[in-house]
Amino acid sequence: MAEADICEEPELDIPDDATLLQVGDAAQNFERCQTLRKLSHIRLYKKRWLMLFAVCLLNSSNAMLWISFAPVADLTAKYLKCSLDTINYLSLVYLVISIPFGFLASWLLDTLGMKYAIIISSWLNMTGSIVRTASSIPFMNPGKSNLVYLFVGQSICAVAQPLVLFVPAKLAAVWFPEHQRATANMIASMSNPFGIFLANILSPVIVSEAKDIPLLHCVYGIPAVVACIVATGGVTLKAPLTPPSVSAVNSTSEPFFAGLKQLMKNKAYIILMICFGSGLGIFTAFSAFLEQIMCFNGYSNFIAGLCGALFIVFGAIGALLCGLYVDRSKKFTETVKICFALTSLTVIAFAVVSNLKKVAPLLAVICSLLGFFGFAIYPIAMELAVECSYPVGEGSSTGLAFISGQIQGLIFMIIFQSLTKPFAVSPESSCGMNQIEIYDWSTATLVMAGICSIGACIFIIFFHTDYKRLKAEEAVERRKEEDELILP
Repeated sequence: MAEADICEEPELDIPDDATLLQVGDAAQNFERCQTLRKLSHIRLYKKRWLMLFAVCLLNSSNAMLWISFAPVADLTAKYLKCSLDTINYLSLVYLVISIPFGFLASWLLDTLGMKYAIIISSWLNMTGSIVRTASSIPFMNPGKSNLVYLFVGQSICAVAQPLVLFVPAKLAAVWFPEHQRATANMIASMSNPFGIFLANILSPVIVSEAKDIPLLHCVYGIPAVVACIVATGGVTLKAPLTPPSVSAVNSTSEPFFAGLKQLMKNKAYIILMICFGSGLGIFTAFSAFLEQIMCFNGYSNFIAGLCGALFIVFGAIGALLCGLYVDRSKKFTETVKICFALTSLTVIAFAVVSNLKKVAPLLAVICSLLGFFGFAIYPIAMELAVECSYPVGEGSSTGLAFISGQIQGLIFMIIFQSLTKPFAVSPESSCGMNQIEIYDWSTATLVMAGICSIGACIFIIFFHTDYKRLKAEEAVERRKEEDELILP
């Protein structure tokens, strides 16, 4: 049969039952021909790197705004004339708001597409940063009234967070080929902790005295404005004109609510969602409380910021190496299980060593290892969530895992704060001289280590899955080879 005959739309209104089989064959040939044509037009666009840059810039900016006060919590409390608990709520508000808006973000991403998710989140992020900056304008009333503006701005930024956090897996699936997906996901995902890294470095440098807090708002507002400009001007398409991979050609994503039902029936996904969420919640609390944990034993804001920076830098290195390895080996499960085990051991080491005095170099090494093993899990687990839940949409599978992390992070932060014990300021506590009392986090860090260890054990023992997306792609590739033999 000639190609023109095969690819011609078959006539289906044939009343003779004897010809129905022929019509079915013709329809199948037509479908195969259409798939073959799409596969022959697979193309990579350079624009994918602009999309990746826009997402990375936006993700970093949003993370900087989230954690900006944590490295200088004591000075921020002094400037705003409030307690440390109130400053912690500036980080906590991200978790509270992102939980309900996370479901909306998942729906928007899988239903309307990346373009709208990225642009909307960029405008929300910029607006929130502007409102934060307004809280320190001189003509505003001093004192606690500034705190209202600050919480409003922080809340607007928090609405943007799930929109941009859920994008990396979708971006990798829609714009990048199969051999670049894990790496693209890693780069986009790690831009969020990179923003945390910048905040840990910049905040102590910018804020040496309480009066420097307004400058902090202005500096962190600049990346938000630039990210909005890049996203609005650069993200013009929902998807490339021609697909970059087999799975992008044969997109079979389930409708949003049907996808959620499938996820809740998927045992492997539920285990991944709970354990990954536990790890994400631990790391959220660790990032927010690191300065306060180290303060009690006499470590300065600079040392705490350095440990936080090393945590992120080595995390990026670990994620990069593991991402490149997984892109080639496809050993998602084995890599995540090994990193989970090593992460739990490192958290235990931190819980013990953080209660010792004058061991800053050892703490720096532990924080580096914690980042290296912990952040390696982050992007690979996102790819694993898509693999074990395919054909559910990437926004739903990764979004629900992040929402689990936000819920557990909120719970953990409340629990850890409740386990702290107030103490009068010690002369050895250089960071505590700006406040009335400091807090002993020894019990909280031990509980943190216990939760991380339990989560690692559950995942290592009980998580098993097939790589459904990879198997679907292999099936299509085999079909392509068969059709190439049949079709002229």
